[in-house]
Amino acid sequence: MYRYRRRGRHAAKRPDPRPQALPSGESVLVAGAGVVLVGFFSVKQKDHAALMTAAEADLASRGVRVLARAVQRRGASDGGVRNMSRPFSPRTLIRMGKAREVAAAREEAGADAVVFVNPLTEHQRGVLSDLFGCPAISLAQP
Repeated sequence: MYRYRRRGRHAAKRPDPRPQALPSGESVLVAGAGVVLVGFFSVKQKDHAALMTAAEADLASRGVRVLARAVQRRGASDGGVRNMSRPFSPRTLIRMGKAREVAAAREEAGADAVVFVNPLTEHQRGVLSDLFGCPAISLAQP
């Protein structure tokens, strides 16, 4: 009787199906690049418009054009006061509807990247980059 050859206990190493690393944020934010600026703020944070304007001024000082802006606000009716500073989603930071809205705005404006005012994790950057079809970077990275 033929006995199939057993393979090792460990599965063979398969190539990573994810795309290769996207360019870093600094290489995308070159003079003349167009971006969509996104911010996620608690409803308690009253100065969100000033923060978005300051971020836009920072990008303008680098020669980057802000083609569109989007703000996701987390209100008191959505999870209570103690959850207001937490992201809506650990995958995307913002809600999926807002993420689709940002993706449509990016495509319509022809932006080169999406820049978040808030810090993003590596996982969030990867998910958002796949969703937007361009690099998703953060101005608040440490």
